[in-house]
Amino acid sequence: MIRTLAITPSYEPVLGLSLAEMNMAEYAWVWVDFSEPTPEEARMLETYFHFHPLAIEDCLHFLQRPKLDYYDEMQFFVLHALHPDTLQAVEVDLFLAPRLVVSFHQQNLPEVNDAWDRVVEAARKGAVGEDGPSFTAYTIMDKMVDQYFPSLYSIEDELADLENEGERESVEELMNQVFALRSRLLRLRRTVVPMRDLLYRIINSQHMKHHVHLAYFSDIYDHLLKLSDMIETNREMTADLRDSYISVNSNRMNQIMKTLTVITTIFMPLTLIAGIYGMNFEVMPELQWRYGYFAVLVLMFLLGGGMVMWFIRRGWFK
Repeated sequence: MIRTLAITPSYEPVLGLSLAEMNMAEYAWVWVDFSEPTPEEARMLETYFHFHPLAIEDCLHFLQRPKLDYYDEMQFFVLHALHPDTLQAVEVDLFLAPRLVVSFHQQNLPEVNDAWDRVVEAARKGAVGEDGPSFTAYTIMDKMVDQYFPSLYSIEDELADLENEGERESVEELMNQVFALRSRLLRLRRTVVPMRDLLYRIINSQHMKHHVHLAYFSDIYDHLLKLSDMIETNREMTADLRDSYISVNSNRMNQIMKTLTVITTIFMPLTLIAGIYGMNFEVMPELQWRYGYFAVLVLMFLLGGGMVMWFIRRGWFK
């Protein structure tokens, strides 16, 4: 699907023009949005707009890392939106010229739709002038970055629940949840950090030094810095939880091994006595003694009880 927004020289918006009936020279600037384009529509990047072949190749071969390229008077951006369920990056390509904006994305994205509605509303109010293309680019980036926050807040809520309800679940289940959260944070980090680097390059580019919307792009960069810090903080928290669970599990195993060791130690001399008198040799002391059986039982009882008392005094059962 292709949708168009054309702004007249008097800054009146015109919606719904097809590319065939649109004369770019008649308008102050134009935004063309390719959403889920067909192969025929995608070929218009070359046949109608005559963009650079390398930029077209980046549009058609997914998934590119966020970047900024310059082609004559054209700036080409590769941006990453975020799928809210899988936290996988979704590529959005943006061509920016003084009088033209072309956005290209293979999926229908709420972020781009929200940006479209905002720009159209601003154009109808007369709030968008000749700087409309850069305002459009800023709005698209701003809406995309805003959608990063709900995903991160959701992970933080799950992490807080995990800290509060950790005692009710087994260590194995808790470890699985911690590693799942770390995996989601890693996927989110793979999107946020490259976008942060891209915005840093934009606001420090020589092409943007005197840009009217430079402060707005700096605001997006600040949001990405905040997101990066939040992600790293949450990764540290998951690492602390992981180490705590491992320590608790190790301590529990040590307690179990200590108990088993004490039991084994107590029964070792008793097993020795039973083994000696179970050899059935004909010539052995006390075999013919009338009270030998009871004497051995008493000896084994006293020996086991004495060892238990000695272990208690040594603090082995604490």
